[in-house]
Amino acid sequence: MKEIYTRVSIRKFLDKPVEKEKIEQVLRAAMAAPSAGNQQPWEFYVVTDRMVLEALSKATPYSGCAKNAPLVIVSAYREKLWAPEYAQIDMSIAMENLWLACGEQGLGGVWLGIAPIEDRMKTVEEIVGIPKGQRAFAIFPIGYPAETRQQQDRFEEERIHYL
Repeated sequence: MKEIYTRVSIRKFLDKPVEKEKIEQVLRAAMAAPSAGNQQPWEFYVVTDRMVLEALSKATPYSGCAKNAPLVIVSAYREKLWAPEYAQIDMSIAMENLWLACGEQGLGGVWLGIAPIEDRMKTVEEIVGIPKGQRAFAIFPIGYPAETRQQQDRFEEERIHYL
């Protein structure tokens, strides 16, 4: 993957190439999360294949934007850690770092968690081909069209309760 031509932005269309180096930068930012026992309990799978993106778009009720994205990053954590809850905490921090780094790079992106729902995790693991010993954690579509982002936006004003 040298360069991916994409439409990126959270609220408007912006056409520009996304270089492999940019993807590596956002993944480096994701790995800045603290890790249990000084191990990095995560793996990242960059998916660009259209058929795989189409399959991922059906994996969860919120993942429809995956098929319109030029690439999706699927995160997974390693099961062998003695305290799996640390891996999940670290992965949450890593995905937050990834989201922030994507915003800084002007890529746009949305974090779609699939853990801890077992059937969703297994479905994503099978679609992506994640090896044994790793568990799928989240789907992260990058550079999806703006109107798709609005459809996927789960922010609803009536869910805010001022006390």
